[in-house]
Amino acid sequence: MMNNDAQGALVDMPNPSGSRREEGGGAVRSSGCGSNPGPDPREMWGGISWRCLATGRTLAGPQANPRCNLKSPTMGEDGGGRGCGTTRELQRLKQQALEYYRENDVPRRLEELLNATFYLQPADVYGHLNICSVVIATHFEVHETTFPELAEAEEVERSDAVSTAVQWVNETITQELQGIAPSNQAQVDRVLRTFFENKVQEDKERKELEKSLEESTVPVPLPLIPPPPPPPAKKKGQKQGLKDTLTEKPIIPPEPAEPVLCGSMAIGAVSLAVAKTSALLGSNPLYVNIALLKHPQEQPTKLAIPSLMVSLVSCGKSSPGKLNLMKEVICIPHPGLTAKQGVEMLMEIQKQINKTIEMPPPPKTEPKKGHNGGKRGQPITGKMSHLGCLTITYDTIEQPLLLIQGICANLGLELGTNLHLAINCAAHELMDYSKGKYEVMTATHKTAAEMVDLYVDLLGKFPSIIAIIDPFRKEDAEQWDSIYNALGSRCYIIAGSASRSISKLLEDGNISLPKSSGLIIKHTNQTTMSDLVEITNLIDSKKYIAIFGSAEGESSDGSLVDLAVGLGVRFIKLGGLSRGERVTKYNRLFAIEEELVQNGTLGFNEGYTFPDLNKDDDTAAESREAAAEVAGELREPPQPIFPAEAGEESAKP
Repeated sequence: MMNNDAQGALVDMPNPSGSRREEGGGAVRSSGCGSNPGPDPREMWGGISWRCLATGRTLAGPQANPRCNLKSPTMGEDGGGRGCGTTRELQRLKQQALEYYRENDVPRRLEELLNATFYLQPADVYGHLNICSVVIATHFEVHETTFPELAEAEEVERSDAVSTAVQWVNETITQELQGIAPSNQAQVDRVLRTFFENKVQEDKERKELEKSLEESTVPVPLPLIPPPPPPPAKKKGQKQGLKDTLTEKPIIPPEPAEPVLCGSMAIGAVSLAVAKTSALLGSNPLYVNIALLKHPQEQPTKLAIPSLMVSLVSCGKSSPGKLNLMKEVICIPHPGLTAKQGVEMLMEIQKQINKTIEMPPPPKTEPKKGHNGGKRGQPITGKMSHLGCLTITYDTIEQPLLLIQGICANLGLELGTNLHLAINCAAHELMDYSKGKYEVMTATHKTAAEMVDLYVDLLGKFPSIIAIIDPFRKEDAEQWDSIYNALGSRCYIIAGSASRSISKLLEDGNISLPKSSGLIIKHTNQTTMSDLVEITNLIDSKKYIAIFGSAEGESSDGSLVDLAVGLGVRFIKLGGLSRGERVTKYNRLFAIEEELVQNGTLGFNEGYTFPDLNKDDDTAAESREAAAEVAGELREPPQPIFPAEAGEESAKP
């Protein structure tokens, strides 16, 4: 069902090949001169069918489009702008667009969506397409190196989940929401929650019935108890010592993954769509509508833009080098900078990283006798990851940090002043269960206790690191306590994948396991707007910090940014500065910031302070305030130094 018309669809977003897509204004514009603008897909796919869910009217598209577009770090100073151009230039742009869409598997995904729409024959075809675009951000994790069979199986599972979600919306949810005003978000979410609980119960009963039928027809063999493993053989000449009398503490096996009900994404998508509808009917931006949900008594007079966490390089398990520990090396601009200033600064750093990768290695020198110079001059290679940043070949923990440190020094930027660092360790991906240790580098394993020492040593060398995400598996509760006690006073210890789902956190009312400074929250699956408000209120009450993160397999819907601003989270983590689905969100962030400035309602974040959960709330608040005053970060942040300014100063006699 796909044709070659996709070759002509050009939109202004950066991508690995450096081609350009036009994002901004009300329509996707053709590359040719004098062509009529086509319809903006965001105006058709901005939310689910508002006509059938809310007022009986067909409403217009999403929030206002950003006017300050983020450009790719690989572009020139002019951003690669195009005018009418020649036929040859037009063909080149079309070819780049075609390659970009093929690389990102766009034709196949669109074909599947259109085929499914044709066979389902929904009465509200645009509502069907809208729900598919909203729910594409799901729980499915993106892996850089996945076997084709596993990727295909996951794609089938994902397709089934989307189809089930669409069926729920078309058949039941739409009927149950009839007559409810879109402005009554709490009631809408209660209906959605009840519907979902009933579906969970149905699924539980179905599985129990299937299990009972299997047990009645198939005899269950008795489990064989394996013999205990023989004691390790002693090395020749080894003497009896203390280590022989102590057995190493076995690791706790991984907890089973939380079950995700097929189709659950419909709940979160419908809740978000109703919030968009309410905002549109009230002539408010979505972020204002969310802020009113969190503060129902009065509209906030100031709204702050969350501090950015921007991924610059990736050296995780899927990277080609030996280093596994750093799935993301993240830069955090100083809170005194605007979002646009911060991104401009980080784009300059990203350009320098690109140049470093493209630069040929220095010629190898003959190593001295007895010295191994084999790795000297090893080329630094990189490819674009799904995180929107470069995956770089490195072999030691310090290398990526030294790279960024050196680039900042060359640009006149000071780590710890103009910007800070964070590390996403993704430790759950590093555990070698056959050895019971974390494989931080290829063939280099560390016990959970040794990992604490590693992090303490790393922060001693690089004090500009102010956040560590997922330093351990969630099962290693003892080590979470240890690292918080050791580093919690000067660094955020963040639980991302190590945290439980929002629904589980709200069900238990406990966010303190594992022990951390804050949590990464995401809008996925059955999470409603009311759930997001409730979990951020809980996080705020415990003096934790909230980081709003983008989901795996996300869409280009920029609503995530509106949610983060409206909820008042401390940080927003959108990934790198490349790939269209991420760049759209940065552009939305710029647009919101500009609106707040124009309205005089832009608030500012204070300096980075670290909560002490080991003390009572009053003492902890006093210590944080005193530490901030000593550091001089509370009231008068240092003036940012931009690369251009640094260059001008160095050029002065």
